[in-house]
Formats: sequence, structure tokens, C-alpha cells
Amino acid sequence: MDVKLTLIVNVLLSILGCMITFRVIPRFKDMFLKANLYGIDMGKRNSIKIPEAMGVVCGSFVELVAALLSICCMLFLGFADDVLDLKWRHKLLLPTMASLPLLMVYYVTYNGTTVIIPKPFRYFLGNDVWLGPLYYVYMGMLAVFCTNAINIYSGINGLEVGQAAVIGASIVIFNIIELFGECWNAHLFSLYFMPPFLSTTVALLYYNWYPAAVFVGDTFCYFAGMTFAVVGILGHFSKTMLLFFLPQVINFLFSCPQLFHFIPCPRHRLPRFNRAQNVLEPSTVIFREASLSPLGRLSLFVARTFRLVHIKEDVRDGEVYSECTNFTLINFMLKVLGPTHERTLTIYLLTMQALCSCVAFCIRYGLSRVFYDS
Repeated sequence: MDVKLTLIVNVLLSILGCMITFRVIPRFKDMFLKANLYGIDMGKRNSIKIPEAMGVVCGSFVELVAALLSICCMLFLGFADDVLDLKWRHKLLLPTMASLPLLMVYYVTYNGTTVIIPKPFRYFLGNDVWLGPLYYVYMGMLAVFCTNAINIYSGINGLEVGQAAVIGASIVIFNIIELFGECWNAHLFSLYFMPPFLSTTVALLYYNWYPAAVFVGDTFCYFAGMTFAVVGILGHFSKTMLLFFLPQVINFLFSCPQLFHFIPCPRHRLPRFNRAQNVLEPSTVIFREASLSPLGRLSLFVARTFRLVHIKEDVRDGEVYSECTNFTLINFMLKVLGPTHERTLTIYLLTMQALCSCVAFCIRYGLSRVFYDS
């Protein structure tokens, strides 16, 4: 009865958080503009100033239910990134530092570092393997991935907040299903966090949807990513969490050649806006293939072979230059669909996110039984 009462109060507070967020965001817009926290929407014909870093408003209301130090640290470190425009090497350090309280909580309350081996490998490795400190390295890397994966899979109105809403809803459904299992207590912990997060995220999505009235900035991306890392790790379903991140994993792997500078990487890889037709087109980068490292040439060969990018070659002053679409899932979608309106593109990408969640549930409750049931 106490558990049911707690969940009911949690849902009511979540609805309250949604209503407050919905009312507060418009009132803070002018304040952020006066503080020069704004951006210009590069996918629109006009050039009006749009408040940036509004994710901090959404993140603040998680304290209505519970405030975990890692989430709060990541929220305000993300806000600092929006203000200071930190470099990528610093962005990797932020979630690492913010995850330390999370790992300490895991160590004190659970400290389980044994993983179950899939049936095909049990003959060689046994039923389980103790990973010890390596498991904490894995959890730290998971926190870094979750916070940055949303950040690099962004750039069009509604995508950052929309994907977080879909992932959040998937986690809530998963937690409710698992409440009837043996690990119900861990999933109950997750349910204390996710409804407030989801409700305030939906309110933020209303203002970030095309045409965006506010931008969420790195503030929201870091806050959302760390929230997912917290519930995934302390709720003991980190592997299932990664299944819900399937588009983000694909986008990260696809982006690796540019993220690690095997292929030249411009500062912004946003889709290119066609003002005449009011549509988005794939953005490109120009480079000399002869200047690429062996890994760069291999990456380009694989991308060209599987038609993941579109490449045009041009001869300038006797040298061959290549113009290649940037290595992101957004640009690949535009390559497949052709020039597309921004709102339509967001709908396609979020539909794919939802379908990937369905695939995640099929793997979790279908395929996993083949590998793990005794």
C-alpha cells in the first residue's frame, strides 16, 4: 500500500512539474535573452534570437521527487558548457566527474560486479564472471556515453527533447513490467525518477518543437543523459538501457571517423538549410583524399562501399578534392529521403526512435531468453 501511495504521489508531483515547466519557460525567455544566452536557428529564413540553454528550467524540477547529486552536477556542468562553450576534451571530463557520486552510491548500496555469461560461451567462461574494478570502468563509460550520445545526435528542432521523451517513456514501460518480477525494488527506484523527468520533458518539447521558441542546449542533453545513466546503473538494467539507445549507438559508431578526426570534422555538422525551398539538405565537408590517414581512407572506403555517404570529386590545381556528406544519422536520413522539411525530418527520426524501442523490447523479452534462460 505504501508503494502504491508513493507512486501516486510521484505521478501527481510529475503532473505538477509539467504544469510549472509549461508556465515558467515563457517567463524566463526574456531573462535568458538579456543574459545573451541565445542562438540563431540556422534552419529558418528569419534570424530572430531564440533563448538557449532552457534545459536548465526542465532539469530543476527533478528535485520535486529526489535529487541525486550526479544529476544535479551534470545539469549545472551542462549549463556551464552552454555559457563557456567548452572544448570536446572537456565535455568528456564533465560526465566522468559527475558520475563519481553515482559510482559511490552503487558501491555502498550494491557493489555487484558479476555478469552472467550467455549460454553459447558458458562452456569456455562458466556461468558468470567477476569483473571487479572493470565493471566500474564500464559504468563510468556508460555515463559518458549517455550524456554525449544525445548531444551529438541533435541539431534540428525537437530532436534532442523528443528522443529523450521516447527513451524516458520506454524506461517507464519497462519499469512497470518489471515491477512484477524479482527485481521490483530496483525498478521502483527508477520509477521515482522517470515520471518527473518525462513530464517536464514533454512540457519542454512543446516549446522546442518546430518552429522552436527555445533551444535546450547542452544543458538538457547532459541532464537527460545523466538521468538515464543514474536509473540504468542504480536500477541494474544498464544493458537494457543501451538497447533503448540504439539510434544513438548507431549515430555514434557512424560518427566515429569524424569524432576521432580520421575524416575532417567541421565544428557544426548540422543539415544545410535551403532557403529557396525551405527544406534541409545533407551538410558536407571538403578535403583532399591524399591527406587522409590510412584509417581515414579505410573509413571513407567502407562508407562509400555501403553507400552511407554521398561523395563528389573535383580537381583543383591538379589535386583531387572530395566533397562528402557528414557522418551523422541525420545527414544519412536526408541522403535517403532527399531534401526534407525540418518538422517532417524530426517526425521520421522520432518514429525510428520509437520503432527501435519496440525492437529493444523484443530483444529483452524474446531473444534474451534464448541466451540466458537455463
